[in-house]
Amino acid sequence: MKIFTNILLLIAIALIIVNVFLIDFNKPLEGNSMIALIGIAASFCAVLILLIFRMSKKIEEKLKH
Repeated sequence: MKIFTNILLLIAIALIIVNVFLIDFNKPLEGNSMIALIGIAASFCAVLILLIFRMSKKIEEKLKH
């Protein structure tokens, strides 16, 4: 499970980086730039959810032992 979450974290971070390059900083709220901003927000949420999931698994392991 740890490897799977690491892979998903890497994919989400890669999507953030790719979407940053797609933003047109002259018009950040128009056209494809808006889509890139939405993609960055969604990827950031995915990273947070995966980190919370990882922490919950660590807590669960400590409670079992």
